[in-house]
Amino acid sequence: MTMAKVIVVTSGKGGVGKTTSTAALGAALAQTGKQVCVVDFDVGLRNLDLVMGAERRVVFDLINVINGEAKLHQAIIRDKRLDNLSLLPASQTRDKDALTEEGVAGVIEEMRDKFDYILCDSPAGIERGATLAMRHADIAVVVTNPEVSSVRDSDRIIGLVDSKTQKAENDERVEKYLLVTRYDPIRADKGEMLKVDDVLEILSIPLLAVVPESQDVLKASNLGMPVTLGSPNSYAARAYTNAARKITGENVSVEIPQDTRGIFSKFFARKAA
Repeated sequence: MTMAKVIVVTSGKGGVGKTTSTAALGAALAQTGKQVCVVDFDVGLRNLDLVMGAERRVVFDLINVINGEAKLHQAIIRDKRLDNLSLLPASQTRDKDALTEEGVAGVIEEMRDKFDYILCDSPAGIERGATLAMRHADIAVVVTNPEVSSVRDSDRIIGLVDSKTQKAENDERVEKYLLVTRYDPIRADKGEMLKVDDVLEILSIPLLAVVPESQDVLKASNLGMPVTLGSPNSYAARAYTNAARKITGENVSVEIPQDTRGIFSKFFARKAA
């Protein structure tokens, strides 16, 4: 097995859909046959296990492994629906300071030869937890809503990816992709939110997917399922499935929702300048 690719799912702002996106992308990547682990870096909040439907199965967590209180294999929870999808939960009770640079490096290193993809669900903002979540990233998926404040925060995150990651410090490039969530084409047409083109112009990184505002995502999350498993035929699931295929190197065009009845147009993601 080749060494795993580490993907950080990140954003400046909270509430943009990072955790649901991590779960959906993780499940979609696992459905391509890859060995995938999703890791919750949001110490103190811990939501990824809920979206994955594994909250009752958490015994040990990321901090236990970092502190040497548990072995990695004891903390990793295998998904009951997909054999090759796993979860490493965050701690609900510990302080964020329990995350150390050496500890995170050790865990990621140990995971690299066990999985094809490691998805790190980053806490919001630019605090230490977020920089540690992106520290070892090979790929950054920047999640943004089509609103000015969200886009501006994403711009700051892109700056961090280009300066605070190990790859950046070694003069290597972290692949960056934009994931636009909660997109409503009717509101965008009315000027109530930014159009995808506007977002791309401001952030100028390649577009990975546009996920429409969707009840399916919420419903699936409430049932403890990534939308790609809970509602696989929905537009949201299709967007994440195509995003996963793109990450694995397939040449997939990005669909942009044209209206809420779901007429899609093809849009070829521009290359980053």
